[in-house]
Amino acid sequence: MTVLGIDIGGSQIKAGMVNDEGEVLASVVVPTPVEPAALQAALHRVIGELTAGELPSGVGIGCKGIINPHTTKVEILPGALHFLEGRLLSELVCPPLPDDTPVYADNDARVALVGESVWGAARGARDVVMLTLGSGVGGAVISGGTLLRGHRGVAGHLGHVTMDPDGPLCICGNQGCIETYFSGHAIEAEALGGVHRGCDSSLTRRYRHCPEALTCQAVFAAAAEGDNLARLIVDSATHKLAGAVAGLVHVFDPELVILGGQIVEAGAVVLETVRREVAWRTRLMLGREVPVVAQQVTHKPGIAGAAALALKPA
Repeated sequence: MTVLGIDIGGSQIKAGMVNDEGEVLASVVVPTPVEPAALQAALHRVIGELTAGELPSGVGIGCKGIINPHTTKVEILPGALHFLEGRLLSELVCPPLPDDTPVYADNDARVALVGESVWGAARGARDVVMLTLGSGVGGAVISGGTLLRGHRGVAGHLGHVTMDPDGPLCICGNQGCIETYFSGHAIEAEALGGVHRGCDSSLTRRYRHCPEALTCQAVFAAAAEGDNLARLIVDSATHKLAGAVAGLVHVFDPELVILGGQIVEAGAVVLETVRREVAWRTRLMLGREVPVVAQQVTHKPGIAGAAALALKPA
């Protein structure tokens, strides 16, 4: 059985044909257009290229925002892809695929957790919390074997749990969300502040004249090399993330916590720090140590997770 997995991200569309063992047989990556007709045209080109020899038995789509999994409708999507609000994601792929092709869609973080439950760290688990740590912070929860959606489909948006009610303004309209402290954008913003202030740092020397080139990965790399500014930024952000995860563990009492996304890949120190802090913060009430693990579906995880959604609709 072969399905098509599509990951619609803010900067890239990633798509691939995936078999029922989670193997990505073929894949395509293109920039994400920020105009409706261009986005649909890009999807059609990608689908045409991938399905030239074989039609998929189903399609899974992961996308940021609040997605109605029953209709594939994009309910709320702040940011550059705001124009997708009100659209059915199924209408973006059928045609060119036949109208009777089953299409499933959900928020990208939920899709990642579905991938982990089919092929990764959450296999066989009934209570799981997952955070996806990228340019923003996504989240998803399985409780009692069921993927939590909530009354209006918003459940699991863990990146928007408030850490400081008077903290930085978030894209969601709230202040002090987890995402404003530990995310690619948040870490880059802190580093840029140091560069603009002229702090003694390899980041200042390297990026003073091209601040737009400074990335979260560069901050983690500088921290690993002992740069004081980068280390302070990474340590502070990780400390806050660990505290937030400990709070989520008290709320959901999961079998395990999964951390995924580009930030975890960029800095292995994140995982160990979160493990250590979650352990001492939660052991008394829970009477056990909750494993904090890295996601296991790491080869094209957006594509594989979307495909898992089509293979095992949540």
